[in-house]
Amino acid sequence: MKSKYVPDLTRQMAQCESNYMRLLRLMPDFDDCDERAFQVSVQEHSVRVTLRVDERFAYTSTVEISQQHEHDSRWLQAPALLVRLYHDAGMAEVVCVRRRQMAGVYPYPNPLMHQPDEKAQLNDYLAEWLGHCLSHGHLIEPVYAR
Repeated sequence: MKSKYVPDLTRQMAQCESNYMRLLRLMPDFDDCDERAFQVSVQEHSVRVTLRVDERFAYTSTVEISQQHEHDSRWLQAPALLVRLYHDAGMAEVVCVRRRQMAGVYPYPNPLMHQPDEKAQLNDYLAEWLGHCLSHGHLIEPVYAR
């Protein structure tokens, strides 16, 4: 019999703290910036990653992180992650994918076939995505006409 999935809270908290720091490195002027876009190119593939502040409150903020591929596929839609930043704790975690709320743990099997540790996997995915922007991304500056 397979044992029940138990989240590794220490690892997840460390990942959320790291994601918070990565986001602030990408948006150092977070309090004054509503959107930031990066062009990420590796070999022949190019992706635009957009970080857009959705909500700002005293202790939390919500950022939507989306990507647009150079050649969008009608078969595979890139995920849009809704990330909650907890400023007092210095943590950032994925709370929604395409505006669909995520549970901390899912029973398996389930009707939507979520993995038991899907939320942890999404936070790992966010870490890879943000790290990729930091190492390979180029800031897309807005162009102002005179």
